[in-house]
Amino acid sequence: MRVLIIYCHPSKKSYTYEVLQQLKTTLKNEQIDFEVSDLYAMRFKTDMSEAEYEREGLVNLDLPIPGDVMKEHQKIANADCIIFLYPVWWSDCPAKLKGWFDRVYSVGYAYGHNKSIHTIESMKTISKGIVICTAGHSNAFLNEIGIAKSMRTVMLDDRLGKRFKNKDMIILGGTINIDNVRTVHAETINKIGNYIKE
Repeated sequence: MRVLIIYCHPSKKSYTYEVLQQLKTTLKNEQIDFEVSDLYAMRFKTDMSEAEYEREGLVNLDLPIPGDVMKEHQKIANADCIIFLYPVWWSDCPAKLKGWFDRVYSVGYAYGHNKSIHTIESMKTISKGIVICTAGHSNAFLNEIGIAKSMRTVMLDDRLGKRFKNKDMIILGGTINIDNVRTVHAETINKIGNYIKE
């Protein structure tokens, strides 16, 4: 079992970074092999260029896929499980992670694959996908106002979609009062290894 963590937060002082360290420790303790795509540390380019748009929007598959995107494709090819870890900003993931989906989920790879037209290797179906997001508001409040449902719909049904066999979203809410939730969150992260191995 090999895990790819797509991590998106700009600050090492953040609670999300603390969760990343807990997650890495958990995977090491479970002897689960993993690698991390730290989008900010990588300075991953998230805005699509004009040439990329011409490839994606105009479905010109003769245009090349950029090298940094190809590197992410290779990481995905090596993974049995992908964990997306990020903070909730304005009811969704940070723009940098949205840009990762915009560019990495390229036409002919993550969708629109047709071997009779082109020879691009399509994205494999990943066994497990786990979305872990930290949120200031409590889970109860996010459920009450419908934000939790909308986040699950966008991430699990659209972005992960049929590309993953098994999908789950874990909202680590209530971080406005971090001392009240830190222990419960840590217990949740400590169980991730069991879910991956199921």
